[in-house]
Amino acid sequence: MKKWYAEEYEFTVEVTGFLRGDRTEHYCRNGEEVGDKYTCTYGCPVNQEGQGICSKLMMVLFPLMEAVRSGGDLENVGGSGPYTKDIVCPDGCVLFRLTARKTGNPNFFKGGFLG
Repeated sequence: MKKWYAEEYEFTVEVTGFLRGDRTEHYCRNGEEVGDKYTCTYGCPVNQEGQGICSKLMMVLFPLMEAVRSGGDLENVGGSGPYTKDIVCPDGCVLFRLTARKTGNPNFFKGGFLG
């Protein structure tokens, strides 16, 4: 991999709780625990141990990340702020908080990188 573009946003996904129960075993296949954090820019979020986020959750995250990247406000889709939204995993097990942070780098499509 040869990443050549410094992305406009950095994303953090943090495990904030469970809907049922208080532990991971026999509950979440990915082994999520409260306090786990994943980060990324454009690729899929990984934690400090290099483990990737649940693939089912990524299906939910990607459209939200694209909305932010295109200038959207997550409050328009139920977020608690323009760059923050709480999410329930598709299995209905784990609660996550997605947070975006603007890096100050130019937008990919408007920054003249294509072409």
